[in-house]
Amino acid sequence: MTQEQILTIFNETGALLQGHFQLTSGLHSPQYFQCAKVLQHPRHTTQLCAHVAQHFSGAKVDVVIAPAIGGIVVGQEVGRVLNARTVFAERKDGVLQLRRGFELKPGERVLVCEDVVTTGGSVFEVIDIVRACGSTLAGVGFVVDRSGGSVRFPVEKRDDQFALLQMSVQTHEPETCPLCRNGLPLVKPGSRGNK
Repeated sequence: MTQEQILTIFNETGALLQGHFQLTSGLHSPQYFQCAKVLQHPRHTTQLCAHVAQHFSGAKVDVVIAPAIGGIVVGQEVGRVLNARTVFAERKDGVLQLRRGFELKPGERVLVCEDVVTTGGSVFEVIDIVRACGSTLAGVGFVVDRSGGSVRFPVEKRDDQFALLQMSVQTHEPETCPLCRNGLPLVKPGSRGNK
């Protein structure tokens, strides 16, 4: 898929929002990728996630793990295509952790999947879980990279990190945000803080 085709899907589904948003990272941005609006359509989920899975088809993935909430659908579909067990990490007391009886075993090859990456905070937390369990990080795959490629995860080879759509989307610290200065209402569409 080309970058233009992916952007067309986001625009047609109303998933690329314009305004003044507080991202999960705490940064502010004039654009927000609401992947859930794309992933509610099975044909788009299948199409997008198949490309992520295809990239890692030779990585011998045993388990796919995703951070809740946004990454769950991506992780599940990539895991289905790769025929790999799929789990997710969720927040308890502000920290991502494995719950619900999920576990990663030493030596298992684990692919981390996410919907959107800006600073990569949630993905870094999931990578820490993978390592703490003694598992091997097989790679990191995600649908949208808002950092324009500036966020790099500790993968073995550069090709072990893959995003379908890579863009440099403007972000601001809250203290210096021009959107705040201009009085634009702030919207917090992310899942952080959900119980």
